[in-house]
Amino acid sequence: MQIDRVQTFLVSPHSHTAGMIGGKNWLFVKLTTDDGLVGWGECYTQLDRDMAIERHVLELARYVEGQSPFQIKHFTSTVYRDFAGLRGSMDLFCAQAGIEQAMWDLAGKALNTPVYKLLGGACRDRIRVYANGWYGGAGSPEAYAEMAVATVARGFTALKFDPFPGPWRQYVSREGEQAFVANVRAVREAVGPDIDLLIEGHRRLAPMHAIRLAREIAPLGIYWYEEPVPVNNVAALAEVRRAAPMPIVTGETLYSKGDFVPVFEQRAVDIINPDVCSCGGILELKEIAAMAEPYYVAVSPHNYNSTAIGLAATVHAAATMPNFIITEYFENFAATSAEIATNVLLPEQSYIPLPDRPGLGVDLDEAALQEYAYRQYRQRSFPSIHQEL
Repeated sequence: MQIDRVQTFLVSPHSHTAGMIGGKNWLFVKLTTDDGLVGWGECYTQLDRDMAIERHVLELARYVEGQSPFQIKHFTSTVYRDFAGLRGSMDLFCAQAGIEQAMWDLAGKALNTPVYKLLGGACRDRIRVYANGWYGGAGSPEAYAEMAVATVARGFTALKFDPFPGPWRQYVSREGEQAFVANVRAVREAVGPDIDLLIEGHRRLAPMHAIRLAREIAPLGIYWYEEPVPVNNVAALAEVRRAAPMPIVTGETLYSKGDFVPVFEQRAVDIINPDVCSCGGILELKEIAAMAEPYYVAVSPHNYNSTAIGLAATVHAAATMPNFIITEYFENFAATSAEIATNVLLPEQSYIPLPDRPGLGVDLDEAALQEYAYRQYRQRSFPSIHQEL
């Protein structure tokens, strides 16, 4: 059995609403073998970078066509060593991830077994998820609180959100800090003490702000504080971890095992959150998680992807990790995912049961994909010089 064809599908989850700003398109990869078997994968994308990532997939196609779908490790090592010349990038690893996941899907289908059984077997029979994407448009503490209550009512026991107003800047005003704290406090008071709150920092803060805010929200019982500072200065991240009274997370902007070495060696975080659609795929995610084990670092995969293929790939990988704790579920992507895919994985009281179907267990409907064809989102509007501090 050989891979005969590589195809890409750029899909807008908001395709029926023209001219939207924000959001992103999804990028799916379809591999077809010479005997007609089909495997699906998904690449992580960002606004304005989706077509560049698709181009990488199409260039990589030459390296996988004519090859066995079982030669997964050979493919990924060849991509980095021979295709990229040992020069990694986000776009490269996102493209690799989509093809790699589809290879695992093919392997599982060929052997009539779920992917996680090929990875060493499951460590658990269900995967805990937290809700994200639930607070879009919230502009006040009251709005955050109302949306949080509604999300908990839908069965989620963990909520992640970014409480910051305004543009992403490393140095923020005291008013901005106060709004951050007010939003977190409003959510905690609204949902009560038993719901886990995961605070998103989006890499935006200088350490002085990150530490001060960590101490201010600590009495509210915070599950974690994610990416409070940029990860390109690991010493600064470690400084925040030493000072913060809650677990610190990073990893969604790290794309290979090598990228995580200084994070582990400097004991900069308690939890890592690599993304299966941007770190090179299922096997790379599993290997990163294995690296984290002897450092006593937990793994919570990032998953800003569809709740179809991207989520399924995450679930299969997470099932095999002893140090897994929780993963991401984007509520605002669920409706479109259900329309374009069959057998999508659905959370039940914040848990997803392990699938028992062969491969990833989720397939895409190509006719439905055409209904959500790629759209160019409106460009970002950058703050003017008068809006800077």
